[in-house]
Amino acid sequence: FDARAEEENFLEVLHTFQSLIEQGKIRHVGLSNETAWGTMKWLQLAEQHRLPRMASIQNEYSLLCRHFEPDLGEIAIHEDCGLLAWSPLSRGMLSGKYLNGARPEGARLTIETRPEHRIAPQTDAAIEKYVALAKRYGLDPCQMALAFVNERPFVTATLIGATSMEQLRSNIDSITLKLPAEVYDEIDKIRREFPMLY
Repeated sequence: FDARAEEENFLEVLHTFQSLIEQGKIRHVGLSNETAWGTMKWLQLAEQHRLPRMASIQNEYSLLCRHFEPDLGEIAIHEDCGLLAWSPLSRGMLSGKYLNGARPEGARLTIETRPEHRIAPQTDAAIEKYVALAKRYGLDPCQMALAFVNERPFVTATLIGATSMEQLRSNIDSITLKLPAEVYDEIDKIRREFPMLY
């Protein structure tokens, strides 16, 4: 590992971003799938060399994938570099529609097989509990999962996807949903039972 070469690569990218901003081709820059160390390095070099500062970080975040929280969540808040959360429904798995091996026609996991490594007995068990929790409180499971992401203090935007207009409307409606404290308590219990699923 050559730390000096890595820093030079970061600076080359930042100078390219500066040039693109000056040309009017872009306004802001952000990161995607970055680590805590990498995020801080980008921010440090931008400040040190007066180059464009990262405005956001786009990483996966959902009830099933909460790796962002311990370190990157803190960075997002204190460094004003908010999360653009992708896959907030874990590729639709948090809807519950894939439980027990189901593959509905036209659904994402029916069309794409790429995330099969994420489907495991413990993943299904966690999803079953999240879906049951939503139903117990009269909530749509997808809307509950999205509301959870939307309400996190480090989230700037939740990146949604849908395979139908009905799903899109439901996803958009989740923005006004505020989860009660009791739901958060139950989410925490499920998380303790299934801490890191993938």
